[in-house]
Amino acid sequence: MTPTLDTGNVAFMLVAASLVMLMTPGLAFFYGGLVGRKNVLAIMIQSFVSMGWTTFLWWACGYSLVFSGGEGAIIGDLKLAFLNGAMPTSIHAASGMPLFVIFVYQMMFAIITPALITGAFANRIKFHAYMIFLTLWMLFVYFPIAHMVWGGGLFASWGVLDFAGGTAVHASSGFAALASVLFVGKRKFQDKGPHSIPLVALGTGLLWFGWYGFNAGSELKVDSVTITAFINTDICASIAAITWLFIAWKFEKKPKFVGLLTGAVAGLVAITPAAGYVSITGSVIIGVIVSVVCYLAVEFKNHMGLDDALDVWGVHGVGGVTGCICTGIFATKLWNAGGADGLLRGGTHFFLMQTVSVLIVAVYAFAFSYAALWLINKVTTVKVTAEEEEEGLDTAVHGEEAYIVAD
Repeated sequence: MTPTLDTGNVAFMLVAASLVMLMTPGLAFFYGGLVGRKNVLAIMIQSFVSMGWTTFLWWACGYSLVFSGGEGAIIGDLKLAFLNGAMPTSIHAASGMPLFVIFVYQMMFAIITPALITGAFANRIKFHAYMIFLTLWMLFVYFPIAHMVWGGGLFASWGVLDFAGGTAVHASSGFAALASVLFVGKRKFQDKGPHSIPLVALGTGLLWFGWYGFNAGSELKVDSVTITAFINTDICASIAAITWLFIAWKFEKKPKFVGLLTGAVAGLVAITPAAGYVSITGSVIIGVIVSVVCYLAVEFKNHMGLDDALDVWGVHGVGGVTGCICTGIFATKLWNAGGADGLLRGGTHFFLMQTVSVLIVAVYAFAFSYAALWLINKVTTVKVTAEEEEEGLDTAVHGEEAYIVAD
């Protein structure tokens, strides 16, 4: 007998999946505006290609490795590889939603995660090397971590909560980005600055819009928690944006638009693991904390001379870790009975598990990413040549130009 479906919830989840899909083009615009004119297409294609290749990996084995078997373990099994045996009437047992809905919604998370890393090695990596890295990273980093957090794996058995991806998405990609920066080294030819701040603003707007599906949709149905996650997403991003603006205004003497936009993204990152577990007041406090912490992380990166071109580590890595730890502090069952009480309400064990799990993810993602790039470099060159970097990767690698000057 075919189960009766709540068509309203199904429709909501399909809209949420569409919003999350929009975030990857939004990221491409965000990154594209931040690089120089000669590398716009090279950075954007790294996001867009994930929409194709990661979709294949997710269908071939990713969904199965994350959501099939492996209770309390590091990785699942391959029983649902290529969606073997799945039908339109199949149900995802944990949520009660159609399996295909969970498949497509979670696929959008998988698509954007490796794309986040690409901002760290802007202008410096060969496209074929990136494709190999993307494949290995999804198989050995994202799929296991997503299983441990969301698929009933190890972290779930510890009681770890990650509402929408602070651990699985942002901490993992952010610390993979740091490893990438250290491996590929500095650019020989620095960009003069963002070539198009309006493009950065467009990307930020698309990311912010899509993030409502990212966070609110992670409740997997429409209820009071969905509404809380939606509101917390907007408030944390807004508070973080204004906090960053004022910090930069104080120390850099002028109110910078890119600073405002960066702060908004930091806020969106930090509220991601906490969105459905904290109060509105908690989201405000998290917004302030993450802006201060991420601003300091970016300043530290600059002081150390690390060429994290688009501040992926400083915003996504540090922001993701901060958000997970803040979830362990501010979570309250008063706002989500299915969540947990954080440190402020006596949840010491929960706080410790949140902290330990996200630190494990950060260390593992960093170590594997560096090792993978080292291994790939033994097989095929990872870094572009000085001549290619000087010419710009749009023409040297892709044979195209973002902006053609009329004769």
